[in-house]
Parts: sequence; structure tokens; C-alpha cells
Amino acid sequence: MSEKPLSIVAGPPLEEEPGIGALTLGGWLREVTQAGGGREALVMHEPGGVTRWTYEDLWERANEVARALIACGVGKGERVGVLMTNRPEFLSAVFGTALAGGVAATLSTFSTPMELEHLVASSACSVLLIERKVLKKDFAGMLTEIEPCLASDAPGEIVSLKFPYLRHVAAVGEATGAIETLPDFLKRGEGIDPARVDARAAAVTPADPGALFFSSGSTAKPKGILNSQRGVSLQLWRWKRFYQAESDVRTWSANGFFWSGNFGMAIGGALSAGGSLVLQATFQPEEALELMAKEKATMAVAWPHQWTQLEAASNWNDVDLSAIKYVSPNVPLGKHPTVHTTWQEPFSAYGTTETFTIASIFDSGTPEEEIAGSNGRPLPGNIFKIVDPMTGETVPLGERGEIALKGATLMLGYIGVPLSETLDSEGYFRTGDGGYFDDAGRLYWEGRLSDIIKTGGANVSPVEIDTIIKTFDGVKVTQTVGVPHETLGELVVTCIVPHEGAALTEDGIRAQTKEFLASYKVPRRVLFFGEDELELTGSAKIKTADLKKLVVKALDAESA
Repeated sequence: MSEKPLSIVAGPPLEEEPGIGALTLGGWLREVTQAGGGREALVMHEPGGVTRWTYEDLWERANEVARALIACGVGKGERVGVLMTNRPEFLSAVFGTALAGGVAATLSTFSTPMELEHLVASSACSVLLIERKVLKKDFAGMLTEIEPCLASDAPGEIVSLKFPYLRHVAAVGEATGAIETLPDFLKRGEGIDPARVDARAAAVTPADPGALFFSSGSTAKPKGILNSQRGVSLQLWRWKRFYQAESDVRTWSANGFFWSGNFGMAIGGALSAGGSLVLQATFQPEEALELMAKEKATMAVAWPHQWTQLEAASNWNDVDLSAIKYVSPNVPLGKHPTVHTTWQEPFSAYGTTETFTIASIFDSGTPEEEIAGSNGRPLPGNIFKIVDPMTGETVPLGERGEIALKGATLMLGYIGVPLSETLDSEGYFRTGDGGYFDDAGRLYWEGRLSDIIKTGGANVSPVEIDTIIKTFDGVKVTQTVGVPHETLGELVVTCIVPHEGAALTEDGIRAQTKEFLASYKVPRRVLFFGEDELELTGSAKIKTADLKKLVVKALDAESA
């Protein structure tokens, strides 16, 4: 009787993959803008009016940014921070950076001052392009508080000891101190020969660094994940195929492009297909529905908790969304009275930020009997293995273990972390997720082996939250966990043992936490326990498995 084969499953050869074009970001932009020509590439509605760019406009605006960056001395591989919501200038900044040979570092607009300081410092960007005001946040004011030299009225090159690589900051919005307006910044490139941009773009290779995205991992602060030109470009091309999208796609999304998943899904899914982006800076349900109706959006990219907010919006029954085509009939938008669709969203997939979104998938339209409840088959160029989480040994096919993978879109590494600390001896990235492969080469993902919480489409580190909360007066022990939630995926719940006599409240803890962490990281619930109610480890930690059961029991009792 022969032994069962090991759980090592490879995708098809990369060179056989259809629908793939240039494998640099600058090359991708050139190809899609040449194909798109005078067709609309994006539209954005703001109080001051409506902005519409054609593909030709997008190409010109990106080149404009590239010339300004060259004039500011940005060299190959230098990082350019982009701190913006989903707006036209985000795209011109990111792809302009690529054309100039730089590496765009996308920074979250959810950032608090403490988080922003970490992101700017760790990205080591030499130029920072920001959107000055986002809702109640003034990022120019935030930056000048972090680095007082930015407040001095000295436009031009910046000399900062806190951010030693930073030389220029420009803002969409008003100038202040050493931070100039984006139009003034762009004027710097007026004397740069466009041929220099072409020469730089041509000198970039698929193996070069392409973009730096940040994601909360198992450490207390967001980790910088450096992706290759090839990795990001491949995924931009692939999302057209995943969605089976055609040139009629008009994609609405308010999810930040500074996160890799939203970047790949919305930008790649729309522009690689020759469609258009319907941009919304921040998610406002009523406004979103109006935009979809007015702009005849055919696709909506949203997370589950946003679907329910759209359905609860005051104008839900008043809007005509009959243009919607690329939406699952199983989500609230697909059940809207004016929407009639049978499109299959490619949810049967698995991926991580470290693989720049998807690593295994079934394209839209795959028969359900072929999917069989799985999370797809490996994409071309990828190799998976399932290992014993304790020993690292590959387990037999069909057995459960930890998912490990390598391939064409795997990150170049975490910034500041040696690859030897990230990959195993065979070059595989161990994901911390559990799962198995069946005999047909289909991956079945069974959840995280680590404690990272997936909530509302974002990864949240419990360590990051607890590092903050344990500094609050009256907190003796704190531990944050994720428990199952119908729309968010997981609910972020912080459990606290107070010091004797401490007058702590749920609202008070949440309010304090909001001063330090982005809104999506703030615990949705804070529960208090007596020390005698919990079994603590020797290091004053609560046993996670026992705590999750206790939290579910407490929340169930509240709703009973």
C-alpha cells in the first residue's frame, strides 16, 4: 500500500497565465491608458464640483507627478509616502512615483498622530504627498505637531531630524509652513524633459521594489510589507479575470486604496478591464447610494458591515440601482428592488497582504460543484504546502495544518526584518492560518492559528490594542480577542481586570483608546471581570481560548 502524497500543491506555470501584460507598475499604467485612450477612467464628486479623468488624463497627471519627483531628486527605489483617501490624486501620486522609479508607500488616513509618526518614520519616505483634511482630521496640523520644523514658514527642502530622509511635503488643500500645495509641488517638474520619465520607467525591472503597504500583524505596530513590481502588477491584471469584468465595469468603492486588497480589487478590477472608478473619499451610506445611482455604477466593492449600512440608509428605497451588474445576489445590494443579477462574486479565495491579495481562487462563473466549498486552487507561479504548526514538517495530503506558500506575488519582505526571520528554510512564508488540501488540489481555509483579528475587512493586532490600554490608570490586566460576528467577521472585544477600587467604564476606555488608535482598531466592546472570574497564566495573561468562550457567553447573556 503506497504512502499518501505530501500536501504540496502548485499552480500552473506563470508563463502560461493568460491576460497578463507588463510586469512593472509604470508598464501596467502605460498599457491600460493607451488602451483606454479618451474613455473615462475615474470620476469623483466633491462639494466644489465633479472631477472626471480620461485614461489619457490619468497618464498625463501621473507623468506630471513623476517630473516633480525627479526635480526633487527622488532616485530609483526611494520611497514616496501617499497619505490620501480614494481620490484622483492618489492614483496619480502612486503611479507617478512608479514612473519616476520610486516606491510608493501608502499610508492609512485612519492614522492617529502616534500611528502616523510610526508610518512616516518606518517608511523612510523622502517626499510625502498628503490630503490635508479628511473628515475632522487635519494631517498638515498633525504632522507639524509631530515635527515642529514643518511648521516653520520655509517652503522648499525640509531638514528633519525626526524624519531624516524627508525632504518635501505637499498637500491636496491649503499650504501651511513648509508644507506646500500640490499644484506648487507639481510646478517643480515643469522644466523636466518628459523623456527622462520614459527613461526611468524603462529602467525599472519586475524584480525591483514596487510598493510598500502596511498591515497590522503579530507585533504592536503596523508592519511595512515591501512588494515587488511584478507582484503588484500581476494582481492588477488578474482582478479583471477574477471578476470576469468587461469594459462596462464602473466600480464604486469607499474602501481605502492604501490597503492592498482594495487597491487590487478596485483599481485592478476596473482599469485593467478598461472600465471606470467611481470614487468616494470616505464611506457615507446615503452618499454612496446617490453616487451609484447618478454614475450608473455596475460594480460595488464593499465589506459585509457596509452592506448592512447601505441597506439601512434613509434613501435605500428611493435610488435606482438598475445599472448594477457585478454584485452577488446574496448580499443586500444584490437584493435591492431595482437590481437583477446572477453574477458570482469570486469569494472562493485565499490570500494575505504578504501575497498582495489573492494566492488561490476560483474565478467568477466557476460551477459550484467545482468549487465544492473550498477557497480555490493555487494561482500560476504559486506553491503551497501544509505543515505541522509545531515541527514545520509537511503533512500528508488531506491532513490539517498551517498554510505555507511561496510564489510570484510573495512580498520581498517586511521592512527592517531579515528574510531568515520571515521565511522557512525552503523559502515558504508560514501564514499562521490553518487549512488543508483535498485530492483535487483545492485549498480549504479553516481560520487563523494566531490571534490576529479580522474585522470589517481589516487585520487588527490585539497586541497593539493591549499595549495602549495597559497604560491606562486602573487597568490591572487587559487582553483583547476576536469573537465571531455576523457582518464584521470578528468583533473586537477587550477584557479588563481593573485594580481594586478603580472606577472604569466601557465608554471611558473606548474614548481613551480613540486618542491613540485608528477607529477600526478601537474595541467595539469592553468587558470587565474580577480576577477570581478568570484563570490567569503565570505572566498575568488570560488564557485566550477560555476567554473567548467567556466573552461569547457574556454577550449572549446580554442579548437574551
